Amino acid sequence: MRVVSLVPAATELLDAAGGSSLLVGRSHECDWPPTITDRPTLTKQRTNAATPAEIDQQVREAQEASQSLYELDSKLLASLEPDVILTQDLCDVCSIDLDSVQAVAAAMSAKPEVVSLNPSRIEDVFDDLLRIGTACNLESQTREVIAGLRERWWSAQDFVNQFLDGPQVVVLEWTDPLFVAGHWTPDIVIAAGGRHDLNGPGEHSKVVNPEDLLEVLPERLIICPCGRTLDEAERDLEAIVSEKWWPLLPAVQDDQVMLVDGNAMFSRPGPRLVDAMEWLMAWLQDCPDQCPKDFPARPYPTRS
Repeated sequence: MRVVSLVPAATELLDAAGGSSLLVGRSHECDWPPTITDRPTLTKQRTNAATPAEIDQQVREAQEASQSLYELDSKLLASLEPDVILTQDLCDVCSIDLDSVQAVAAAMSAKPEVVSLNPSRIEDVFDDLLRIGTACNLESQTREVIAGLRERWWSAQDFVNQFLDGPQVVVLEWTDPLFVAGHWTPDIVIAAGGRHDLNGPGEHSKVVNPEDLLEVLPERLIICPCGRTLDEAERDLEAIVSEKWWPLLPAVQDDQVMLVDGNAMFSRPGPRLVDAMEWLMAWLQDCPDQCPKDFPARPYPTRS
């Protein structure tokens, strides 16, 4: 079995299923686990902006012109002779588009199976793990992995008092413009004992304005820009903390703002979403001993 993954979350799911050794090619963003970074890289991005506003502008211009944000090395992909290609149809901003992948696969002499992921909720992520395991002849061990992930999810919920209203939480996955996270993220917040009234489970991420934030008055605020590292997230946030509305947020007044590595957690619909839920539960429920080891998060402003 020879597998190519063109989306980071699929690579992580394949690894969770025990199939890293099957991987023969990856996208330029597939960086976890580190042991797979020696595989050939099949994609590259066309955007070159630096600030959140510039990146957003380039993305919008590309979408308006119906241009892909990524390039796919179709010759290299064909030369790898994959049996399975893992891709996605969830977000053209996140990786190569499905149509481009299907066109390359259709031109191959030995037609590979194209497995496209399009999760909206946390259960969809578990289902995708099983789909990958089945496609890669790893179904038996994959079912065991899913059972383990679900057990961790439910165990974390044991620390949540279901009879109390939790704090209002806002998860921002972009800072300019302000984007509130959707899809599986509200599932994570609710399971961890919080409320996420600006966006519901399964809904698309959406642009909000400061007035929307002031209306819900978040008691906890998470900054985890999609595709950005922890240091980049802090630089992105520095550009908005001088705005007049920022100090009016209860989360800011009470020092309840956290920066999270959005490139690793929350944004990727893979097994580390369970880590994200365990971390969030530990923070919301004041159970620091339940926090996953080395979880990439830190308070803002950084406390000495």
